[in-house]
Amino acid sequence: MSGAVARLANIKLGGPPSSHASNPAAATSSSENANNAPSADLGLIGLAVMGQNLILNFADHGYTIAAFNRTVSKVHRFLENEAKGKSIVGADTIEEFVSKLKSPRRVMLLVQAGAAVDEWIEKLIPLLDAGDIIIDGGNSHFPDSNRRSRYLAEKNLRFVGSGVSGGEDGARTGPSMMPGGNEEAWPHIKDLFQDIAAKSDGEACCDWVGDEGAGHYVKMVHNGIEYGDMQLICEAYDIMKRGLGLTSKEIGDVFAKWNTGVLDSFLIEITRDILYFNDDDGTALVEKILDKAGQKGTGKWTAINALDLGMPVTLIAEAVLGRCLSSIKDERTVASQKLQFVSRSSKFEGDRAQFLDDLEQALYASKIVSYAQGFMLMQEAAKEYKWKLNKPSIALMWRGGCIIRSVFLKDITAAYRNQPDLQNLLFDDFFNKAINKAQPGWRDVVSKAALIGIPTPAFSTALSWFDGYRTKDLPANLLQAQRDYFGAHTFRVKPEAANEKYPTGQDIHVNWTGRGGNVSASTYQA
Repeated sequence: MSGAVARLANIKLGGPPSSHASNPAAATSSSENANNAPSADLGLIGLAVMGQNLILNFADHGYTIAAFNRTVSKVHRFLENEAKGKSIVGADTIEEFVSKLKSPRRVMLLVQAGAAVDEWIEKLIPLLDAGDIIIDGGNSHFPDSNRRSRYLAEKNLRFVGSGVSGGEDGARTGPSMMPGGNEEAWPHIKDLFQDIAAKSDGEACCDWVGDEGAGHYVKMVHNGIEYGDMQLICEAYDIMKRGLGLTSKEIGDVFAKWNTGVLDSFLIEITRDILYFNDDDGTALVEKILDKAGQKGTGKWTAINALDLGMPVTLIAEAVLGRCLSSIKDERTVASQKLQFVSRSSKFEGDRAQFLDDLEQALYASKIVSYAQGFMLMQEAAKEYKWKLNKPSIALMWRGGCIIRSVFLKDITAAYRNQPDLQNLLFDDFFNKAINKAQPGWRDVVSKAALIGIPTPAFSTALSWFDGYRTKDLPANLLQAQRDYFGAHTFRVKPEAANEKYPTGQDIHVNWTGRGGNVSASTYQA
């Protein structure tokens, strides 16, 4: 901890005024108290679902919160309804809003990512003093948070970009929070954030992530893993529905059983509930929903960043592409009539109970691969962007409150606490044994799905990545020869094959045809 951070750590927040929380008269609108002294521990701009629920959560923990919204009538409605009788104050102007905040002022933005965040920052800058804190709690892209952190530092203001996960319910009762940015801000928001965050075994699912956009980066990877988890669950559902001919209720029963074992998680739990939910006519509502998936971009950001960093995060990429494939519904409808299914086996044959056990293990193994890839990506990002990411803390942050929360994450937390420098999650004894145990069923599920024509892009890519990762010698030697043959892109030889003609560690070009020259192209990594 730097000297500046240490000094700031000794500055107490204005104590959580529990008296405000129990005094309805203190929790109304612009007439705050007799002398108009600032009373709010934090101000929050943006009164959509997440913003309102976070404010109520803060108030429940004894903090006084100032609320503001571009449409001021929303502030008044909020104060007269959900916020009535709580330690929440409102304002009619941005100037009045800022005047209600204790120093150092803490302002949290829960507005649409992009231009809206920059607009609010520009409105706030003239009203704030050196050392005040602006927190972006939306789903911003991490390069934007990098830029904002540097920009506000030039203004002597502290920026925090914090991922907030858990949806409406998490915001109200305990989200997962992933703050990063100017570390000098952390002592001033630590109690606020950790008090309202979800708890796992008594530990807050919130800790400091790293510099600049690190908080939003970790949230981006969280969302990418969420894409992967959802795609895997949907593939398991499709295999049970079309491959085994199970009803929605029967599939729901399988997910209910899985939710008591290694797959115990929020997403498995809600999948069970969805499959049990019937429409008024008694049929499962899920079967009436159009199969065109939406996306807001965070999964795509993760896949693009993985490509930029040269990291093989294949499962998240396939999950994003799976949504893209679902979106071309009209074209798929035509293809379903023009493209035939041809196979030696058109239906599932074998022990159904054993296959369902294998499917559980396939889902578990693929999930392990997804998280291993996600942590590989964050590890590489820490090197590239010079961040100090705390992997055990990140796993802890995801254990509760967020969409990907699961029992499984306790094992990941333990793995990185036991070995903070663990190169890959699969090298941990627990996960190594788990994935070895799962392999026979995993392979059987992928092969049977292919034989009966059910697409499993996430299951398949997870298995292919695993087999590629555990392979010492891949066929990229031939690929390098091809590149050198047609483009003089050069290659290197294996250390054991090196000699005077082909020295180790050097870029080599060969005149493969006898007709080419000896000049090679520039070598570089895209």
